[in-house]
Amino acid sequence: MPEIKVVHPEGLEVEIQSGAMTRLAGVSEKLTGSTGIHLAIATIPPHCASSPHYHVNCESAIYVVKGRGRFVIGDNLETELAIGPGDFIYVPAEAVHQPINDDSEDMQIIVARNTPVEIVVEVKPTKT
Repeated sequence: MPEIKVVHPEGLEVEIQSGAMTRLAGVSEKLTGSTGIHLAIATIPPHCASSPHYHVNCESAIYVVKGRGRFVIGDNLETELAIGPGDFIYVPAEAVHQPINDDSEDMQIIVARNTPVEIVVEVKPTKT
């Protein structure tokens, strides 16, 4: 039978870096044996961003804990959505996106996915 696990802050899993964004997982296949969910906290330094990317195999739900900026979306990153503390963001699989921190403090976001291991594709938008 699967067991309940508590992962304390000092036990978080350091994950790949995307642009200037770093992510620490608290629920992952490696840490908890999860088979259908992933939960992490990501930090984007002031005036920085993740790389433009999409996830092949999962949807994402994001909660902005602190910081203000933009969530840029679209195949060519042509649409900008303002984001700030308390905002929830839904990202379907294969949707190109890039969180950008326009603030003078770290942006922190909670990221949940419906798979324990994501497949990420970084993109270079074409200019038209």
